[in-house]
Amino acid sequence: MNNHSVLIADSGSTKTDWAFMGRRVQTQGLNPFHQDEDTIRGILKDELLPQLTSDIRHLTSILFYGSGVRPELEEKMQRLLQEAFPQAGHVEAHGDLLGAARALCGNREGIACILGTGANSCLYDGERIVENTPPMGYILGDEGSGAVLGVRFLNALYKNRLSNDVKVAFEAYSGMSMAQVIERVYRQPMANRWLASLSAFIHEQIGNPQIEQLVIDNFRDFIQRNIAPYQRKDLPINAVGSIAFYYQQQLEKAVKEEGYTLGKIVRSPLDALVEME
Repeated sequence: MNNHSVLIADSGSTKTDWAFMGRRVQTQGLNPFHQDEDTIRGILKDELLPQLTSDIRHLTSILFYGSGVRPELEEKMQRLLQEAFPQAGHVEAHGDLLGAARALCGNREGIACILGTGANSCLYDGERIVENTPPMGYILGDEGSGAVLGVRFLNALYKNRLSNDVKVAFEAYSGMSMAQVIERVYRQPMANRWLASLSAFIHEQIGNPQIEQLVIDNFRDFIQRNIAPYQRKDLPINAVGSIAFYYQQQLEKAVKEEGYTLGKIVRSPLDALVEME
């Protein structure tokens, strides 16, 4: 396919990044699991179409990768995209994990991971996902994610496993006390996103050996509980996502300590997906 005629999307829960005709545009996240059909139609019609302007006449194909596109919802998402773009002769919709695997591994076998607000992983055979350890979300799982890193940091901070200097710095940074932190996590929405947002402060403090060890331990838990079940130490661990990207040095240490090698790390899969087409 000529990538000038292909509309490619990488969609999370909060935003969707689109690539078309060498341009990048952004809309709200599209999630067929959480959103009804009219909501998705509205975003495509009111947010996406106006940004594509007259170039849309060149469109021949759509490749959509999204966090809510479970196998049973692929047909629904394809149909909605086809309705919005009837000129597209070929429409595919898949989960974000397959998009990550294709971006990271191309047509080669490999281990592909998403390490952002949440976490996920798979064993990929060069065409499809053949194994996937269920991540289970930030309360029951999601080891390696930004949300779980936030949990581990706050636990260490308020159980006095980090120095008082770190506590003073964090409370100045956040403007919050322990009571306010508990209120924010348990009584307000989107706790996972707020916990993951603490990564900005954690990254500022990465020169502190205790903080760095927290990050490494989070990654080691991810490998032990999610990657080890694949029993493929012969394959490198590849990852997309902000947590993998900004903590690449710590990820490499964790990977080596667990007896693996680190492969490709990219912040967002969209560029690699565009190059592939």
